Amino acid sequence: MSAARTTPPPPSAPAGPENPKDSKGSSWSGPRTDGGLPQSDGGRLKKSGVYVLLSIGLLVMAAPFLWMGLSAFKTDRDLAASPPVWIPTEWTLEHFGELLDRLDIQLYFFNSLTVAVLVTVSNLVFCSMLGYALAKLRFGGRNKVFALVLGALMVPGNLMLLPLFVLMSKLQLIDSYAGLVLPFAAQAFGVFLMRQFMQSLPDELLEAARIDGAGEWYIFWRIAMPLVKPALATLSILILLGSWNNFVWPLIATNDPGKYTLPVALATFATDPNQSDGSNGMLMVGSLLIILPVLLVFIVLQRHFTQGLATTGMK
Repeated sequence: MSAARTTPPPPSAPAGPENPKDSKGSSWSGPRTDGGLPQSDGGRLKKSGVYVLLSIGLLVMAAPFLWMGLSAFKTDRDLAASPPVWIPTEWTLEHFGELLDRLDIQLYFFNSLTVAVLVTVSNLVFCSMLGYALAKLRFGGRNKVFALVLGALMVPGNLMLLPLFVLMSKLQLIDSYAGLVLPFAAQAFGVFLMRQFMQSLPDELLEAARIDGAGEWYIFWRIAMPLVKPALATLSILILLGSWNNFVWPLIATNDPGKYTLPVALATFATDPNQSDGSNGMLMVGSLLIILPVLLVFIVLQRHFTQGLATTGMK
């Protein structure tokens, strides 16, 4: 009988601890590549530097607004102090009363509010309609219309002042709300913004509505518009800000002081030597009144504004 053939045992693995910790409880770590500085500390240091730079930029941007807001409550002595006084030594509301006595603020505020609201609403409606058509409808010349919109974006607005004035004069719309609103009722930027956002809407959703028998008007108002609320909020803030602060066109298109907007009325008051003598405090109050409404609107809609900017053009 032959002896049984035996197979040599496989080589054993090198002995070592079953866990990464040795008998003293220490663990092994790879080589340090950060020069001895822990990564978490380096990240915190970098983030702190970014915060410092952003804080400096914020102070630089906000300094004029802080100066204006504080100066509205300063006395004439603090306004004329040298070196300038940032914090009022004595808080006062006298400039508010003086401005209300010298200017019909209620009328000018109403004019600015009426023009800004009408321009904003018209842009929301017309720009959304044209943006939806350019993004979701198929018709001849669609690309040419969009190219025309892009071309309008490249034309400086000041070049259009003379043609617009001649057109409004021919239509006898000078010194009227229509003359202040119609030239800006549908702006190329609004069409471009809404078109880019409308492209993010799924085509399948709109096709399903068409299969169910819904018309384009119903699809636009009941399906597309509720889905583009962030873009509408973004457009409304931008258009409202531009219309509220618009100065050149209302100055050209109005000769009747009863149709002045707030910026025009305040600028006219500032350049009138019979009224503006020693009125720096009143000018600060007027500037504060111009900024506050837009600031409040932005605070209310800022969540939709940032969401609209972040998602515009995404598919």
